[in-house]
Amino acid sequence: MKYILLLSFIVIASFADAQYKGKWKQLFNGKDLGGWIIKIRGHELKENFGNTFSVEDGKIKVRYNQYDSFHDQFGHIFYKSPFSYYLLAVEYRFVGEQVKGGAGWAYRNSGIMVHCQPPSTMRKDQDFPISIEVQLLGGDSTGERPTCNVCTPGTNIEMKDTLTTQHCINSNSKTFRGEEWVRAEVLVLGDSIIKHIVNGDTVLMYSKPQIGGGVVNGFDPAVKKDGQLLSSGFISLQSESHPIEFRKVEIMDLSKFYSKKKRQR
Repeated sequence: MKYILLLSFIVIASFADAQYKGKWKQLFNGKDLGGWIIKIRGHELKENFGNTFSVEDGKIKVRYNQYDSFHDQFGHIFYKSPFSYYLLAVEYRFVGEQVKGGAGWAYRNSGIMVHCQPPSTMRKDQDFPISIEVQLLGGDSTGERPTCNVCTPGTNIEMKDTLTTQHCINSNSKTFRGEEWVRAEVLVLGDSIIKHIVNGDTVLMYSKPQIGGGVVNGFDPAVKKDGQLLSSGFISLQSESHPIEFRKVEIMDLSKFYSKKKRQR
C-alpha cells in the first residue's frame, strides 16, 4: 500500500512539473536582498555581520572579506514567506578560497534549507535552523563528491518507508569542479515527498520530513517538537565558510494545484 501511495505521488509530481512549467516566480530580483531575512550565528536577526550576504553583478554573493576567522558563525538568508508544495530552483557556483577557521567538511559546502523553522524563532547562538538541507558540494581536482545530498539538522526523514536517523545521505549526482554553474531543483510536496534534481536529473528522493534527531545547537526547546511532520516552512540559503554565488533563485508554487487535487478525491 505504501509503495502504491509513493508511486501515485511520483505521477502527480511529474504532472505538476509539466503543468506549471514556465510559471516561475523570481525570489531574487537580481538587484538587492529585498524580501530576504538574514540570521548569522552569534548575531541578532537581520544583522548582516561582515557584509556576509551582498548583491553584485546580478548575483547573491556570500563573502568573508571582513572576517578575521570564521568562528563557527554559520549564516542563513531566509526568503520572507513560507511554502508547502513547490518546485524550487537555484543556480550556484563555488568561488575562491575558504575563509580561515572554516572546518574541513565545509570546504566548497553550502546548502538550500527547506521546511525551515521561522527565522524569528532562532536563538542568537543557534547554528542551523531546524530544517531539511539540500547540501550543495563542490569537488576538488580529484576524487568524487556528489552534490544535492540530504542533511538533517534537527530533523529526520524516511527512505523506502523506513525512518533514517543518519545525518547526511549522498545523492547519485556527478561531481562538479572549479567554478562551474550548477542548477539544483528541489520538488517539495508538503509532508510527503521531497525530490532533488541536478541539471535536470533526479539524484535523490525521500519522504515524511519530520522534526527529530540532533546536529543542531542553541535552539529553543519549545520549537523542536520531535516526531512532528513538516508540511511547510521557510526557504534559506547557507553561509558555511566557503564563498559561493547564486545567480538565480526561483519557485513554482504548486499549492493551488494540490489543493484542487485533494478536493477532487
